[in-house]
Order: sequence, then C-alpha cells, then structure tokens
Amino acid sequence: MRWIFMLLIVLNAFYYVWHQQQAPMHVREIAPLSLYQESRRDIQLLSESEPQQRRASVMKEPQPEEAVCLFLGSFEEIAEAEQVEQRLLSLDISSQTQVVEAAGAVDYWVYLPPLASRQASLRQLRELQARKIDSYIISQGDLANGISLGIFPRRDSADSVISRLRRAGYEPLLRDLARANRSHWVRIAPQSRRLVDDSLLERLSLDFKGLQHQLMPCEGVASPG
Repeated sequence: MRWIFMLLIVLNAFYYVWHQQQAPMHVREIAPLSLYQESRRDIQLLSESEPQQRRASVMKEPQPEEAVCLFLGSFEEIAEAEQVEQRLLSLDISSQTQVVEAAGAVDYWVYLPPLASRQASLRQLRELQARKIDSYIISQGDLANGISLGIFPRRDSADSVISRLRRAGYEPLLRDLARANRSHWVRIAPQSRRLVDDSLLERLSLDFKGLQHQLMPCEGVASPG
C-alpha cells in the first residue's frame, strides 16, 4: 500500500507542474514613454503655479477710467459762478467753483530781435521813433533788448507793418502769441451728480442765461485762489 500512496503523490506533483505550464500567461501593459513624459509636463508645483496665477489676475484687472465730472458754466466773473454754487447748495447739492483755461485766439507780435548790446538797441529805437514808427524796448524774456513794433489781433495788419518796415530797410520778425481764455465753471461733486437731472438743468438755464452743462475730467482743472 505504501508504494501506491507514494505513486499518487508523485502523480499529483507531475499534474501540478503540467497544469502550471498549460495556464495562459498574463501580459502587463506598459504605457508608452511619450505619455509618461506628457503627464510629467502637466504636473506643476503649487509654489510655481501661484505666482503665475497672481500675475495673470493682475493683467486681467481692468484699468480704472479717468473720472469725469459734470460742470455748469461758463462764467467770465467768479461772482456769477458762486451764485450758481449757492443755488445748488440750497438744494443740498455739493459743488465747487473752478477755473478752466483753454487756448483762445492768436495775436501776432512784430518785433526786431536784440542787437549785440543794449546801447545798440537803444540807438535803433531812437532811429525808429525819429521816423514816426511806434516802437518800444523789450525789457525782459528771451527777446530782452529787442524792439517791439506792435501786437496785432489780425494777421493782415501784422503783415502790413512788416512790409512797411522792410521798405524802410529793417528786417522785422513775427511771433504768434496764443491768448488763454480763462473762464469759471461750477463742478458738481460726484456724489451729488445723481441729483442734477434734466428738469433741474432746465430750471437753472432759465434763471442763469446762457448756462451750459458739460462733462470734463474731474482732475486737471484749477481751483480759484
């Protein structure tokens, strides 16, 4: 009986070995190297991403627009503007009188440039006055010691003087002088702008002849005083 038992053990061992050899092999799939590299590129440290996100958020922030205010005017005299300001104050509307300067018309200055010395310019001045030509010595500025021959509001008047002086043997020059228009406006405070509606503007235009309203930058306008 012992050899039968041993034979069964040997047969079972051979059967186990044979069964293992007949079992299908399981192949493990490995992802391509390119996919692994792409996945590594998608990985980003938190310390690296936060500064970039902050920079992106700063770039996307809209730039504040220049503040624009409502102005009422314009007035040649500050007293007129102050009357409007008092009227608005009685309506609980905050405002302030401000000065607006804008380039206006142009004057034309005819002059002779300075000579080598003041004495030479004075001799030339006496010579002009002896010929009954209106002339004055320029006392300051970049044309100091030059001779002013007049400031004219019209170009043709200035050209006529220049022609006459050239016939007399002089070489006058011409300079444009821009006249600044200075006017007074009443600026409505931004927090009170909603109180100034069309009906109020119409009433103010009836009480103050020629009153206009205009939107202008709040900054860059000079305050009186």
